[in-house]
Amino acid sequence: MISGLFSFSIGDIIYGLLFIAIVFKTVRLIRLLLRNETNAGYWKGILAKIIPAILWIYIIFNIAWGINYNRLGIAYQLGLPEKKYTIDNLKQLNGLLLQKLNESKRSLLQKPDSFQNNQELFDKAIAAYGEAAKKYSFLTYKNPAVKSSLWGWLGNYLGFTGYYNPFTGEAQVNTTVPIFLQPYTTCHEMAHQLGYAKEDEANFVGYLSASTSTDTFFRYSVYLDLFLTANRNLRAADSVSAKVYRKQLLPEVVVDIKKWKAFIIQHDNPVEPLITWMYGKYLQSNQQPSGMLSYDEVTGLLIEYYKKYGVI
Repeated sequence: MISGLFSFSIGDIIYGLLFIAIVFKTVRLIRLLLRNETNAGYWKGILAKIIPAILWIYIIFNIAWGINYNRLGIAYQLGLPEKKYTIDNLKQLNGLLLQKLNESKRSLLQKPDSFQNNQELFDKAIAAYGEAAKKYSFLTYKNPAVKSSLWGWLGNYLGFTGYYNPFTGEAQVNTTVPIFLQPYTTCHEMAHQLGYAKEDEANFVGYLSASTSTDTFFRYSVYLDLFLTANRNLRAADSVSAKVYRKQLLPEVVVDIKKWKAFIIQHDNPVEPLITWMYGKYLQSNQQPSGMLSYDEVTGLLIEYYKKYGVI
């Protein structure tokens, strides 16, 4: 409620100041080490400050956010069973998402639908949740706090398209990535704001909102991401079938995928794999044993949702 009153990212500023402070303290420590001006008492003093600070951050993190990892989740709210599926289920999902993806792209080719600036993107995402809430009241989004990340340029090298700040409650979106990624990313981060902590659940809630949007570009964004996810899962089990579905993509969709790949290659660096590994460990320590693959587990939720409701 408080951070939403400001148009800029409070969380990004806090993280920036914290980074500067850490660099300053590190440089100072290196100078002391080079001058041999440290002793046992000095190190005890440092530990006496660092350990309580880390513990307080951990406590605040869990109270403000971490406890959400223990929620029953969206599957419980929708009455969906455990996420077990067969290769045939995966093939069916690939076909359904392929159809939705190509349909939305055709509509965009006939009548372009997008946003002119970041605020319009965020407003349309809020409107998408408004549409979703008409069917699922628990998706009501009351306190808008969606921001363009100040560190988006850095995120391109660290591998993030958006993130949720657990200390300020802000949904941060990297608005420097290809434009067709931004609508679904925004809906995903807003899902975290509603308390859906696990990544597969945030992906699914993002789908529920983006797919109900009146903006075709939002629907294209979500179906593009979900098709690639489902196709990746199918490729691991049946690579031949995965290629068959992939070849049916419209040429214009393939162009967007190539743009996405080119963007990733352009920002490739040796640090990103380390950051990805660390975040994977973070997810594993928070009831997501699959680590980074937790994002792809949205496939199971989609399959069970289609079985129950007959729509995608």
